Amino acid sequence: MITGNTELIAHIGFPTHAFKAPMIYNPYFDHAGIDAVVVPMGCKAEDYPAFLRSVFSLANIRGALITMPHKVTTAGLLDEVSPTAQIAGACNAVRRDADGKLVGDMFDGEGFVRGVQRKGLELQGIRAVVVGCGGVGSAIAASLAAAGVGTLRLYDAYGPSMDGLAGRLRQHYPALVVETGSNDPADCDLVVNATPMGMNDGDPLPMDVSRIAPSAFVGEVVMKAETTAFLAAAQARGCRVQVGTDMLFEQIPAYLEFFGLPSTTPEVLRSVATLKY
Repeated sequence: MITGNTELIAHIGFPTHAFKAPMIYNPYFDHAGIDAVVVPMGCKAEDYPAFLRSVFSLANIRGALITMPHKVTTAGLLDEVSPTAQIAGACNAVRRDADGKLVGDMFDGEGFVRGVQRKGLELQGIRAVVVGCGGVGSAIAASLAAAGVGTLRLYDAYGPSMDGLAGRLRQHYPALVVETGSNDPADCDLVVNATPMGMNDGDPLPMDVSRIAPSAFVGEVVMKAETTAFLAAAQARGCRVQVGTDMLFEQIPAYLEFFGLPSTTPEVLRSVATLKY
């Protein structure tokens, strides 16, 4: 029930048809008796900078969830961003502090890493490839570096995004081996699709799946379907996989803490979620 006291969490991106967060947060808020609601807001890139400031002029806004294509843009629009967001060059969470400052953080990478670690993957010293160096890919790369991977291979069709991320990683993690320019998953222990490929039927696969070792762990960020065509192909090769929604469930407790709301566990969130595909 939405009342005059309900606080808003804006879920800003474009398009909104693949949004899953409202079907997780809102059932949890109802379950926990929290008077807040996540509202999808479709905002195109050209309108976003003005809209972000405008939505935070609302007196009853608690914060904003930021998704594609705005994560990278957001990092340059705020008064303050976390160290993780600085390395990633992107933000997916914004709140307004008591002094009126807009503060951003990035939880995609933390959610992804928590998920694969929970499934038993040891990250220390491994070789990983991240295909897609936009907001989510940059965040995952930053968190993998923080978790101690030994080699990180980066690929993005847009070279400046890839090279910029590589430079920030080398600056913050000088012992990390950073490779760029290839999406070949061969010889990698962890393979990550951080591109939007898979959001639409008929999308090409983000890499040559036949080059993925059956022993590799394969992760996905696309949430339109529980098992995307990419993950299905990886599973056919015998790979262990992490679906896109796992990253979301694992990062939501951190989001709730960031917004100053009562937190919970991924298990509770899964038990109340009303996700549909």
